[in-house]
Amino acid sequence: MAIDEDLANRVREVLGRTELPVREQRMFGGLAFMVRGHMACGILGEDLMVRVGKDGYDEALDQPNARVMDFTGRPSTGIVFVDAEGTTADDDLAAWVGRGLDHVATLPPR
Repeated sequence: MAIDEDLANRVREVLGRTELPVREQRMFGGLAFMVRGHMACGILGEDLMVRVGKDGYDEALDQPNARVMDFTGRPSTGIVFVDAEGTTADDDLAAWVGRGLDHVATLPPR
């Protein structure tokens, strides 16, 4: 599946504002952005995937344009999809990427 390269570049720009090292890795047929060895966010088609963790999962799903990440046909608790409408505004994209970074900060480095 092809990824939205414009979205990927916008995510790179947001992640470039952090001092954390970011590594890109192809996975799930898309692109994952790895921080401290964990996926913080990624892109699958035109959707943004955000790792929010179990504690942030329900609250994230309550946000507009967010839905269950069920790429494999089974819900992945702790990761949500955000559709293109939810990432059109730069502030919205930065907020979603920030959620992923905040969750990864709670995990031990790999």
